[in-house]
Amino acid sequence: MAFEGLSEKLQSVFKKLKGKGVLTEADIDEAMREVKLALLEADVSFKIVKDFVAGVKEKALGEEVLASLTPAQQVIKIVNEELTALMGGTNSKLTYSPKGFTVILMAGLQGTGKTTTCGKLAVWLRKNGKKPMLAACDVYRPAAIDQLEIVGKSIGVPVFSMRGCKDPEVIAEQACKEAEYKGYNVLILDTSGRLHIDDDLMDELVRIKKRAKPHEILLVVDAMTGQDAVVAAQGFNEKLGIDGIIMTKLDGDSRGGAALSAKAITGKPIKFVGMGEKMDALEPFYPDRMASRILGMGDMLTLIEKAQESYDDEKAAELEKKMRKNQFTLEDFLEQFGQIKNMGGLAKMLNMMPGMNSKAMQDVDMDQSEREMAQMEAIIQSMTVEERRDPSILNASRRKRIAAGSGQSVSKINQLIRKYEETRKMMKQFTTAPKHKKNKMFRGF
Repeated sequence: MAFEGLSEKLQSVFKKLKGKGVLTEADIDEAMREVKLALLEADVSFKIVKDFVAGVKEKALGEEVLASLTPAQQVIKIVNEELTALMGGTNSKLTYSPKGFTVILMAGLQGTGKTTTCGKLAVWLRKNGKKPMLAACDVYRPAAIDQLEIVGKSIGVPVFSMRGCKDPEVIAEQACKEAEYKGYNVLILDTSGRLHIDDDLMDELVRIKKRAKPHEILLVVDAMTGQDAVVAAQGFNEKLGIDGIIMTKLDGDSRGGAALSAKAITGKPIKFVGMGEKMDALEPFYPDRMASRILGMGDMLTLIEKAQESYDDEKAAELEKKMRKNQFTLEDFLEQFGQIKNMGGLAKMLNMMPGMNSKAMQDVDMDQSEREMAQMEAIIQSMTVEERRDPSILNASRRKRIAAGSGQSVSKINQLIRKYEETRKMMKQFTTAPKHKKNKMFRGF
């Protein structure tokens, strides 16, 4: 989980503050010492930690905070604001060409997941109404073109390549002409990487930049490398001039120091973060939402967005109509499992809920929960259409047949029916609530 260690430590600090009621300067000093240690352990650079803690302390010691009825909450609010500012303040969007054809140059060192990220970005662009094409400009790494073509085929996005050509800037220029001629409105250039920053790499990227005239230069860095990722970003920015950062593997980085330091050190925003291996696991980076996650406040906005993405208005209206008529079937129940998967799975959903840090989730056996979902899917899929639509006909012999077909016990069938009935009752309550109290969170559960 991203920022797991930092999140636990900061939440522990603020729990102590909340327990004190009235705060003194000594209380603030002690809390800031612990915050400082937590940030240093999260691999945030010393200078940034020093400035951050000084800024928080100055505001926290203000008379307005110490004299308030909820001083601890005020301190948390200040830390939240300062964390948000540290990571860039607001979401930084991609820059598109006003003429309609946009070129994005992707740069980075080897091993950062750049080629895969090109594919993920293409998926995100297409989801947001764009028509992307990929271009293979890495002429050095063995099978680089093959890898990009495999990625492109898996997501249904065309790949431009010039096998045999060893001049990446020529490939980039031809790719621009080809993409624009064929009506694609975004071209993503996958360039070569190196094991370290060197003059040859930078000279090549500068030449591609000159020839392709990209509207965005995005640097792909690996969050797991910590401050090395930030140093690399600084080096690329000084020599090439980047517009933003895509940070991969953030979901596997429990410290998070790179994400916290990148904007402050390079002056360039993190625009996207990789939160998983799937091709749709690239998310726009929202500093305010990430700060809320770190402080255990959850990220309900992202959760709602994911729910809306995976459940369209037509399906929501259809489901509500069924519920009003008490027609919620096991087929609908099965569809809800699919929505949970589309939203990243149960674990990711819970991580976005307020208060659901790693300690709170210790009592939740995620593997067991996922297994149970898979078992319920197998059971429903072993039923006939008639049985799914009318579970009341599931007598003993039918249940025995379904158990044999799904590889589960009859008791598992009985558990599923109980859960289905509970869910149907719960969802029925949504449809009987006054209209002004309803919201889009009805869409899926």
